[in-house]
Amino acid sequence: MITVPAGRVTLSDRRTQTSWPVEVASFHLAAVPTTQAQYAAVTGARPSAARGEHLPVECVSWPDTVRYCNALSRREGLTPAYRIGDGTGRGLGGETGDDGDDTVVVAWNPAADGYRLPTEAEWEHACRAGTTGPRYGPLDEIAWYRDNSAERSHEVGGRRPNEWGLYDLLGNVWEWCWDVYDPEVYGTYRVLRGGGWFDEHWSCRASVRRRSHPTYQIDDLGFRVARSLA
Repeated sequence: MITVPAGRVTLSDRRTQTSWPVEVASFHLAAVPTTQAQYAAVTGARPSAARGEHLPVECVSWPDTVRYCNALSRREGLTPAYRIGDGTGRGLGGETGDDGDDTVVVAWNPAADGYRLPTEAEWEHACRAGTTGPRYGPLDEIAWYRDNSAERSHEVGGRRPNEWGLYDLLGNVWEWCWDVYDPEVYGTYRVLRGGGWFDEHWSCRASVRRRSHPTYQIDDLGFRVARSLA
């Protein structure tokens, strides 16, 4: 885990032509996306379309990622960051995300020391690492994307990291974030960040926001874990 310093980031949305500043507290973020070996060690599952211990895990839904975070927290003796409700979600009062025919209600406890997904403001702040351009370095040096990936995922950590020691924030696999994209328009759709191995160069930029239904599972969508500072 890398300790990301506090800072300020301006998020923007091309669809609505709006931008908004966000203050980000210091937090911990995994240096690389969660690997298939890590996911299997915690959950016993191997959902990915491609196979390789050091490849990023993919074909995981948003509920899969929050369950993984809780399971990893318990395994390491930490307080889980999320309370996950059943189909009724009674008494949790958190965010909702469809999971098959049921509704999963997830409440985040920001005071917990366990693993969680980064917010999209945390993600972009970490990705930029103090830079202001569209990327933290030349794309071919920092990311696996359509022009250099041979249309497949690659082992994590194989490209140059940003200034804070974080790898693969652009390219390889998209990453789930905590946030709902725009609940008034898209309901429970969650934010995706970073671009993937099949994307053109314009999708692999620090500011690019995408969205998907929380049950979405595809071979270029994974995640990385974060933790709040004690």
